[in-house]
Amino acid sequence: MPHRLQADRFATGVLNVDKRPGETSFSVVNRLRRLTGAHRVGHAGTLDPLATGVLPVLFESATRLAEFALKLPKTYVAEIHLGFVTATDDAEADPEPVADPAAITARDVEQALAAFSGRFMQQPPAYSAVKLDGKRAYALAREGEATRPAAREVEVYSTTVLDFQPGARAVATVEVRCGSGTYLRSIARDLGEKLGVGGYLGKLVRTACGPLVIEESIASDAIQEAETVRDRLLPAEVILPEMERVRLNVEQEAQVRQGRSVRVLPEPGPGQLRAHDAEGRLVALGHADPLRRTFVPEKVLS
Repeated sequence: MPHRLQADRFATGVLNVDKRPGETSFSVVNRLRRLTGAHRVGHAGTLDPLATGVLPVLFESATRLAEFALKLPKTYVAEIHLGFVTATDDAEADPEPVADPAAITARDVEQALAAFSGRFMQQPPAYSAVKLDGKRAYALAREGEATRPAAREVEVYSTTVLDFQPGARAVATVEVRCGSGTYLRSIARDLGEKLGVGGYLGKLVRTACGPLVIEESIASDAIQEAETVRDRLLPAEVILPEMERVRLNVEQEAQVRQGRSVRVLPEPGPGQLRAHDAEGRLVALGHADPLRRTFVPEKVLS
């Protein structure tokens, strides 16, 4: 049996997990919670069961920073199959032929893919976790409901065609760097529609989530010991955007941990701040009160 650490002894931090195909993001989190005995475990950014790659798993107080992790830019490598569509916009459903993609060239794909950069309105897949009248879209789709989720604004920072295999079973391998809430299944579907031949998402790998990259991740099925998690934990602040740092002495740290404001030098500027203890560990997020010249804690980490 794997060794299980006591819950009150487990550390705060972020684990860069490479999720394996067939697993759900929830199942990864649930297994790591049981393995480590941690009180709080969560993830930042769901990956579909067929997808693999970087899944940030947050432990203990780091779960309080999930809102920041969810906003991190994400990079994907996707295989888009042309000439067919599926009900789920990915390989989970049977492909239905639309048109012969044999005449499509790599240049055609590059030109069409360029339309999916910047801010634009995107319709989520019918089989998605978006809620419609209190029910998940995928549940309604399974019941035969024709209603589709409304389009919403997403942002794609860059798109690149990495490879293209032409022919009757054409496949475009693309890299997409995007903001949260972007569906690669929708990009595959809409790219195929723009090319006039239909398309769906095949293999999908998330290669980066903010500073977390797949080359530095640990495969989820390789984690068999709680000590492995502890050894690979990263500081919680890796999922935070750039913020001005405030350094606290021991007395100030004790006050901040009680939710009290403290005077710090040098006086911090405006905007969100991160406070660290004398050893450099993240203690709290907060803001400056310019009238009282204090650091005001908003989120305190244990």
